[in-house]
Amino acid sequence: MKKIVFMGTPSYASKILEELLKNRDKYEVVGIFTQEDKPVGRKQILTPPHIKQFCIDNSLNIPIFQPKKLKDNLVAYISIKELEPDFIIVAAYGQILPKEILAIAPCINLHASILPEYRGASPIQEGILNDDKYLGVTSMFMEEGLDCGDILGFSYLKNKKDLYVSEAFEKLSIIAANLTITTLENYDNVKPIKQNSSEASYCKKIKKDDGEVDFTCAKNLFLKYKAYNFWPQIFLSSGLKLKEIDLLEEDSQNNEGEILEINGDNIVVGCKKGSIKIKTLQAPSKNAISSVDYIKGQRLKIKDILK
Repeated sequence: MKKIVFMGTPSYASKILEELLKNRDKYEVVGIFTQEDKPVGRKQILTPPHIKQFCIDNSLNIPIFQPKKLKDNLVAYISIKELEPDFIIVAAYGQILPKEILAIAPCINLHASILPEYRGASPIQEGILNDDKYLGVTSMFMEEGLDCGDILGFSYLKNKKDLYVSEAFEKLSIIAANLTITTLENYDNVKPIKQNSSEASYCKKIKKDDGEVDFTCAKNLFLKYKAYNFWPQIFLSSGLKLKEIDLLEEDSQNNEGEILEINGDNIVVGCKKGSIKIKTLQAPSKNAISSVDYIKGQRLKIKDILK
């Protein structure tokens, strides 16, 4: 039986951990590393990361470690060393592993892109933003750099118009879980492939400001909605959130933000290029309401500009 130290933070990682636990006859998870509990919401309630909550909910008797940082952390290093892992499996952990930890055991990362594309913090959102034909997961050896290690395996997911970020995360986490087991089972026979760093692209950690949109291009606005509708959502410079939207067409030319139609349960708004259908709007500090009710309340009519 192989001993595994698992490092991960969000639901994507929990799904991989769950799959490892289903294979208890082959793999023993001897320790879990995740990020610190963080204050969440207006009341700033201290909340554990998803994977810790998963362990609590399932009464898992596995030691959980939550170091603020791994770099220059002797306690974290000794904790891992004493667990004597055969593998360290990493999935959206949120920290780069220092070389002394990388030297303890083979470190395998499950990165949610087809590397070398989208090294970094938000690969799923980036693939959706770029309207890629396929999203995917790569299993790879970890090195000191960012997502640059040799590749051990790939799995793909076809990107569709109605594939939003939450569903993409869910599907890719299942793909990553299966790829983890496949990689471990074939580990002795896999020939690692070097990444072509000249083809690498990078994606950053998403900030709230990234959700701001305008009515320049309908398709770009819709892709942002698909990528960010979980968080930070999309909103105009006024703070008005656009919720429940759809891409109507990509080719018409309009005044930016002009209300083109008012229908039973939606409005159609023009972009400089293309148009979108909006079912729900949410003004700052207000509840989300029907877009039709919103424009009535604002006394807006066809040909007026939504701001």
